[in-house]
Amino acid sequence: MKIVMLARNPELYSHKRLVEAAETRDHEIEIINTTRCYMNITSHRPKVFYQGNPITGVDAVIPRIGASVTSYGAAVVRQFEMMGVWALNESVAIVRSRDKLRSLQILSKHGIGLPVTAFANDTSRAEELIQMVGGAPVVIKLLEGTQGVGVVLGETHDSAKSVIQAFRGAKVDILVQEFIKEAEGADIRCFVIDGKVVAAMKRQGPEGEFRSNLHRGGSAEKIRITPEERSTAVRAAKHLGLNVCGVDLLRSNHGPVVMEVNSSPGFEGIEKATNIDIAGKIIEFIEKNGPKRKTRTRGKG
Repeated sequence: MKIVMLARNPELYSHKRLVEAAETRDHEIEIINTTRCYMNITSHRPKVFYQGNPITGVDAVIPRIGASVTSYGAAVVRQFEMMGVWALNESVAIVRSRDKLRSLQILSKHGIGLPVTAFANDTSRAEELIQMVGGAPVVIKLLEGTQGVGVVLGETHDSAKSVIQAFRGAKVDILVQEFIKEAEGADIRCFVIDGKVVAAMKRQGPEGEFRSNLHRGGSAEKIRITPEERSTAVRAAKHLGLNVCGVDLLRSNHGPVVMEVNSSPGFEGIEKATNIDIAGKIIEFIEKNGPKRKTRTRGKG
Protein backbone atom coordinates (compact mmCIF):
# COMPACT_ATOMS: atom_id res chain seq x y z
CA MET A 1 0.00 0.00 0.00
CA LYS A 2 0.94 3.63 -0.45
CA ILE A 3 0.31 5.53 2.77
CA VAL A 4 0.56 9.27 3.42
CA MET A 5 0.99 10.59 6.96
CA LEU A 6 -0.05 14.19 7.55
CA ALA A 7 2.33 15.54 10.19
CA ARG A 8 4.56 18.56 10.69
CA ASN A 9 7.31 16.91 12.72
CA PRO A 10 8.66 13.64 11.29
CA GLU A 11 11.05 13.30 14.25
CA LEU A 12 8.38 12.64 16.86
CA TYR A 13 8.54 9.17 18.40
CA SER A 14 5.03 8.20 17.31
CA HIS A 15 5.64 9.27 13.71
CA LYS A 16 8.94 7.41 13.44
CA ARG A 17 7.34 4.29 14.93
CA LEU A 18 4.52 4.38 12.36
CA VAL A 19 7.04 4.69 9.53
CA GLU A 20 9.04 1.78 10.98
CA ALA A 21 5.94 -0.39 11.36
CA ALA A 22 4.72 0.37 7.82
CA GLU A 23 8.10 -0.27 6.19
CA THR A 24 8.55 -3.51 8.15
CA ARG A 25 5.36 -4.69 6.44
CA ASP A 26 6.65 -3.58 3.00
CA HIS A 27 4.36 -0.58 2.64
CA GLU A 28 5.39 2.73 1.07
CA ILE A 29 4.86 5.58 3.51
CA GLU A 30 5.61 9.28 3.19
CA ILE A 31 5.30 12.02 5.79
CA ILE A 32 4.11 15.32 4.35
CA ASN A 33 3.73 18.62 6.15
CA THR A 34 0.01 19.26 6.59
CA THR A 35 0.23 23.04 6.30
CA ARG A 36 2.26 22.88 3.07
CA CYS A 37 -0.41 20.95 1.22
CA TYR A 38 -2.65 22.92 -1.10
CA MET A 39 -5.81 21.90 -2.87
CA ASN A 40 -7.68 22.14 -6.16
CA ILE A 41 -11.38 21.91 -5.37
CA THR A 42 -12.61 21.66 -8.96
CA SER A 43 -15.82 19.65 -9.35
CA HIS A 44 -15.22 15.95 -10.10
CA ARG A 45 -11.44 16.42 -10.08
CA PRO A 46 -10.39 17.14 -6.48
CA LYS A 47 -6.63 17.11 -5.95
CA VAL A 48 -4.10 17.65 -3.18
CA PHE A 49 -0.72 19.13 -4.13
CA TYR A 50 2.58 19.02 -2.26
CA GLN A 51 5.86 20.61 -3.32
CA GLY A 52 4.45 21.42 -6.76
CA ASN A 53 3.14 17.96 -7.56
CA PRO A 54 -0.30 16.32 -7.21
CA ILE A 55 -0.47 13.48 -4.69
CA THR A 56 -1.76 10.38 -6.49
CA GLY A 57 -2.12 6.65 -6.00
CA VAL A 58 -2.62 6.89 -2.24
CA ASP A 59 -4.41 4.01 -0.51
CA ALA A 60 -4.67 5.48 2.99
CA VAL A 61 -3.93 8.67 4.91
CA ILE A 62 -2.88 8.85 8.56
CA PRO A 63 -3.87 12.24 10.04
CA ARG A 64 -1.46 13.32 12.78
CA ILE A 65 -2.74 16.88 12.97
CA GLY A 66 -1.66 19.27 15.71
CA ALA A 67 -4.34 21.12 17.63
CA SER A 68 -3.10 24.50 16.36
CA VAL A 69 -3.87 23.56 12.74
CA THR A 70 -7.06 21.55 13.26
CA SER A 71 -9.17 23.54 10.80
CA TYR A 72 -6.70 23.45 7.91
CA GLY A 73 -5.62 19.90 8.68
CA ALA A 74 -9.21 18.69 8.65
CA ALA A 75 -9.71 20.42 5.29
CA VAL A 76 -6.75 18.50 3.84
CA VAL A 77 -8.09 15.20 5.19
CA ARG A 78 -11.51 16.05 3.77
CA GLN A 79 -9.93 16.67 0.36
CA PHE A 80 -8.31 13.22 0.43
CA GLU A 81 -11.72 11.78 1.32
CA MET A 82 -13.19 13.56 -1.70
CA MET A 83 -10.53 11.80 -3.80
CA GLY A 84 -11.71 8.42 -2.46
CA VAL A 85 -8.72 7.92 -0.15
CA TRP A 86 -9.43 6.06 3.10
CA ALA A 87 -8.55 8.05 6.24
CA LEU A 88 -7.52 6.40 9.50
CA ASN A 89 -9.65 8.98 11.30
CA GLU A 90 -12.13 10.92 9.21
CA SER A 91 -12.18 14.70 9.07
CA VAL A 92 -15.58 15.10 10.72
CA ALA A 93 -14.53 12.89 13.65
CA ILE A 94 -11.29 14.83 14.14
CA VAL A 95 -13.11 18.16 14.25
CA ARG A 96 -15.76 16.70 16.55
CA SER A 97 -13.17 15.43 19.05
CA ARG A 98 -11.08 18.62 19.01
CA ASP A 99 -14.04 20.74 20.11
CA LYS A 100 -14.18 19.97 23.84
CA LEU A 101 -17.71 21.31 24.27
CA ARG A 102 -19.10 19.54 21.23
CA SER A 103 -17.47 16.24 22.16
CA LEU A 104 -18.80 16.42 25.73
CA GLN A 105 -22.29 17.19 24.45
CA ILE A 106 -22.16 14.15 22.14
CA LEU A 107 -20.89 11.85 24.89
CA SER A 108 -23.49 13.21 27.31
CA LYS A 109 -26.24 12.51 24.77
CA HIS A 110 -25.20 8.84 24.74
CA GLY A 111 -25.06 8.50 28.53
CA ILE A 112 -21.28 8.20 28.88
CA GLY A 113 -19.86 9.16 32.29
CA LEU A 114 -18.50 12.71 32.45
CA PRO A 115 -17.46 15.17 35.14
CA VAL A 116 -20.26 17.63 35.90
CA THR A 117 -19.56 20.41 33.40
CA ALA A 118 -20.85 23.97 32.96
CA PHE A 119 -20.45 26.45 30.11
CA ALA A 120 -21.57 30.04 29.71
CA ASN A 121 -20.60 33.23 27.90
CA ASP A 122 -21.68 35.68 30.58
CA THR A 123 -19.11 36.11 33.38
CA SER A 124 -21.77 37.59 35.65
CA ARG A 125 -22.95 34.00 36.07
CA ALA A 126 -19.56 32.82 37.39
CA GLU A 127 -20.87 32.07 40.87
CA GLU A 128 -23.73 30.00 39.46
CA LEU A 129 -21.33 28.03 37.25
CA ILE A 130 -19.16 27.18 40.25
CA GLN A 131 -22.16 26.04 42.27
CA MET A 132 -23.52 24.09 39.28
CA VAL A 133 -20.49 21.78 39.33
CA GLY A 134 -20.54 21.29 43.09
CA GLY A 135 -18.56 24.26 44.34
CA ALA A 136 -14.83 24.85 44.72
CA PRO A 137 -12.37 23.43 44.00
CA VAL A 138 -13.23 23.39 40.29
CA VAL A 139 -11.26 22.77 37.09
CA ILE A 140 -11.35 25.54 34.48
CA LYS A 141 -10.35 24.61 30.91
CA LEU A 142 -9.80 26.45 27.69
CA LEU A 143 -11.87 24.84 24.94
CA GLU A 144 -8.84 24.52 22.67
CA GLY A 145 -6.08 23.55 25.12
CA THR A 146 -4.12 20.26 24.85
CA GLN A 147 -1.60 18.34 26.97
CA GLY A 148 -2.71 20.17 30.12
CA VAL A 149 -2.17 23.65 28.63
CA GLY A 150 -4.96 26.06 29.56
CA VAL A 151 -6.19 23.96 32.50
CA VAL A 152 -6.39 25.69 35.87
CA LEU A 153 -7.51 24.49 39.29
CA GLY A 154 -9.62 27.04 41.12
CA GLU A 155 -9.01 25.89 44.69
CA THR A 156 -11.35 28.36 46.40
CA HIS A 157 -14.60 29.99 45.37
CA ASP A 158 -12.99 33.41 45.01
CA SER A 159 -9.97 32.20 43.05
CA ALA A 160 -12.18 30.15 40.71
CA LYS A 161 -14.42 33.18 40.11
CA SER A 162 -11.37 35.35 39.36
CA VAL A 163 -9.96 32.86 36.86
CA ILE A 164 -13.31 32.53 35.07
CA GLN A 165 -13.65 36.29 34.79
CA ALA A 166 -10.04 36.67 33.62
CA PHE A 167 -10.41 34.08 30.87
CA ARG A 168 -13.66 35.54 29.66
CA GLY A 169 -12.15 39.04 29.83
CA ALA A 170 -9.58 37.76 27.33
CA LYS A 171 -12.52 36.63 25.17
CA VAL A 172 -11.66 32.93 25.27
CA ASP A 173 -14.24 30.21 25.80
CA ILE A 174 -13.91 27.97 28.83
CA LEU A 175 -15.49 24.99 30.54
CA VAL A 176 -15.94 24.70 34.29
CA GLN A 177 -15.84 21.14 35.63
CA GLU A 178 -16.10 19.42 38.97
CA PHE A 179 -12.77 18.48 40.53
CA ILE A 180 -12.49 14.71 40.97
CA LYS A 181 -10.51 14.75 44.21
CA GLU A 182 -10.61 10.97 44.65
CA ALA A 183 -8.58 10.51 41.44
CA GLU A 184 -5.58 11.86 43.43
CA GLY A 185 -3.83 13.37 40.42
CA ALA A 186 -3.99 10.18 38.34
CA ASP A 187 -5.84 9.29 35.16
CA ILE A 188 -6.09 6.31 32.81
CA ARG A 189 -5.19 6.49 29.13
CA CYS A 190 -7.00 3.82 27.11
CA PHE A 191 -5.71 3.35 23.57
CA VAL A 192 -8.58 2.33 21.31
CA ILE A 193 -8.15 0.80 17.85
CA ASP A 194 -11.11 -0.49 15.83
CA GLY A 195 -13.49 -0.57 18.77
CA LYS A 196 -11.12 -2.37 21.16
CA VAL A 197 -8.91 -1.16 24.00
CA VAL A 198 -5.53 -2.54 22.94
CA ALA A 199 -3.51 -1.00 25.79
CA ALA A 200 -4.06 0.97 28.98
CA MET A 201 -1.80 2.84 31.34
CA LYS A 202 -2.17 4.83 34.53
CA ARG A 203 -0.60 8.28 34.49
CA GLN A 204 0.28 9.86 37.82
CA GLY A 205 1.04 13.54 38.15
CA PRO A 206 4.03 14.71 40.21
CA GLU A 207 3.43 15.69 43.82
CA GLY A 208 1.35 18.84 44.08
CA GLU A 209 0.20 18.67 40.42
CA PHE A 210 -3.41 17.77 39.63
CA ARG A 211 -2.63 17.24 35.92
CA SER A 212 -1.16 13.86 35.02
CA ASN A 213 0.21 14.61 31.53
CA LEU A 214 3.55 12.94 30.86
CA HIS A 215 4.70 16.19 29.21
CA ARG A 216 4.37 17.78 32.66
CA GLY A 217 6.54 15.30 34.49
CA GLY A 218 3.95 12.62 35.15
CA SER A 219 4.84 8.93 35.34
CA ALA A 220 3.17 5.98 33.60
CA GLU A 221 2.60 2.34 34.43
CA LYS A 222 0.64 -0.52 32.91
CA ILE A 223 -2.77 -1.01 34.47
CA ARG A 224 -5.60 -3.50 34.34
CA ILE A 225 -8.85 -1.68 33.66
CA THR A 226 -12.33 -2.72 34.74
CA PRO A 227 -15.03 -3.90 32.29
CA GLU A 228 -16.89 -0.61 32.91
CA GLU A 229 -13.79 1.44 32.09
CA ARG A 230 -13.21 -0.61 28.95
CA SER A 231 -16.82 -0.16 27.85
CA THR A 232 -16.69 3.59 28.53
CA ALA A 233 -13.55 4.04 26.41
CA VAL A 234 -14.93 1.97 23.52
CA ARG A 235 -18.27 3.77 23.51
CA ALA A 236 -16.60 7.19 23.64
CA ALA A 237 -14.52 6.35 20.56
CA LYS A 238 -17.56 4.94 18.76
CA HIS A 239 -19.83 7.91 19.35
CA LEU A 240 -17.17 10.40 18.22
CA GLY A 241 -16.54 8.27 15.12
CA LEU A 242 -12.84 7.63 15.78
CA ASN A 243 -11.12 4.43 14.61
CA VAL A 244 -7.98 5.22 16.59
CA CYS A 245 -7.84 7.42 19.67
CA GLY A 246 -6.68 7.86 23.23
CA VAL A 247 -9.48 8.06 25.78
CA ASP A 248 -8.54 9.65 29.11
CA LEU A 249 -10.57 8.52 32.11
CA LEU A 250 -10.71 9.42 35.79
CA ARG A 251 -11.81 7.00 38.49
CA SER A 252 -14.52 8.86 40.37
CA ASN A 253 -16.82 7.83 43.19
CA HIS A 254 -19.61 7.52 40.62
CA GLY A 255 -17.66 5.40 38.14
CA PRO A 256 -15.28 6.17 35.26
CA VAL A 257 -15.65 9.61 33.70
CA VAL A 258 -14.19 10.74 30.37
CA MET A 259 -11.90 13.74 30.55
CA GLU A 260 -10.88 13.89 26.90
CA VAL A 261 -10.75 11.89 23.67
CA ASN A 262 -7.59 12.50 21.63
CA SER A 263 -7.76 11.85 17.89
CA SER A 264 -3.96 12.04 17.40
CA PRO A 265 -2.63 10.39 20.55
CA GLY A 266 1.07 9.96 21.09
CA PHE A 267 2.11 6.47 22.02
CA GLU A 268 5.65 6.69 23.32
CA GLY A 269 4.49 6.53 26.94
CA ILE A 270 2.00 3.73 26.46
CA GLU A 271 4.30 1.57 24.31
CA LYS A 272 7.07 1.84 26.89
CA ALA A 273 4.75 1.26 29.85
CA THR A 274 2.96 -1.76 28.35
CA ASN A 275 5.46 -3.19 25.83
CA ILE A 276 2.60 -3.35 23.32
CA ASP A 277 3.35 -2.58 19.65
CA ILE A 278 0.77 0.18 19.15
CA ALA A 279 2.28 1.30 15.83
CA GLY A 280 2.12 -2.23 14.44
CA LYS A 281 -1.52 -2.59 15.47
CA ILE A 282 -2.40 0.67 13.70
CA ILE A 283 -0.74 -0.47 10.47
CA GLU A 284 -2.50 -3.85 10.72
CA PHE A 285 -5.82 -2.02 11.03
CA ILE A 286 -4.97 0.06 7.95
CA GLU A 287 -4.12 -3.13 6.03
CA LYS A 288 -7.59 -4.50 6.75
CA ASN A 289 -9.45 -1.31 5.87
CA GLY A 290 -7.38 1.00 3.67
CA PRO A 291 -7.54 -1.02 0.43
CA LYS A 292 -11.34 -1.03 0.61
CA ARG A 293 -11.27 2.75 0.14
CA LYS A 294 -14.48 3.23 2.04
CA THR A 295 -14.83 6.67 3.57
CA ARG A 296 -18.03 7.56 5.33
CA THR A 297 -19.20 10.05 7.89
CA ARG A 298 -19.88 8.20 11.10
CA GLY A 299 -22.96 9.53 12.83
CA LYS A 300 -24.06 13.12 13.14
CA GLY A 301 -23.25 16.03 15.35
